[in-house]
Amino acid sequence: MSERLSIRAYSRHRGVSDTAVRKAIQSGRITLGDDGRIDPQLADAQWSVNTDAAQQRKAVPQREVPQEAVTSVREALSATPSPLGGMGASTSASAGGTTLMQAKTANEVLKAQTNKVRLARLKGELVDKDQAVAHVFRMARAERDAWLNWPARVAAQMASALGADSHALHVLLEKAVRDQLTALGDLAVRLE
Repeated sequence: MSERLSIRAYSRHRGVSDTAVRKAIQSGRITLGDDGRIDPQLADAQWSVNTDAAQQRKAVPQREVPQEAVTSVREALSATPSPLGGMGASTSASAGGTTLMQAKTANEVLKAQTNKVRLARLKGELVDKDQAVAHVFRMARAERDAWLNWPARVAAQMASALGADSHALHVLLEKAVRDQLTALGDLAVRLE
């Protein structure tokens, strides 16, 4: 004797809705055990004998989505956690295909993410990456230029305070500033 199943478990076993199983029980096409559970072997036999095949709906096959679409959906969803509990890595997707329903769901998730970004941009919470990079570049250039002009401005004052040769101090300060700027220029900057 096989393990008995609940109505929902039997509906999954049978590949039908639990409403269909409940209707089959109410109409007497299949029977429940004394414990209110279903013996799947007995119920399968009863189902095939007591069900009129002409009145059954034909199963609608799920269409496969083109591989290019599957790849683009996976790439889009891989960067952000999905509110669908890992939809991008679902069992049928890992078994080789993504159903049309999964692709539609992924499309809705992408629309929601796009709308979230648009809203953040409208609120002023996001900045354009190219504009930000250009602004930082202008600031860094202005900072560099200020440091390159600094020795000429302060060398005479420092030489007078120290009692040193103004030109020699200017050359020494300029070399030190250029060396420091060169060292700072060698830092690797990553934009993520």
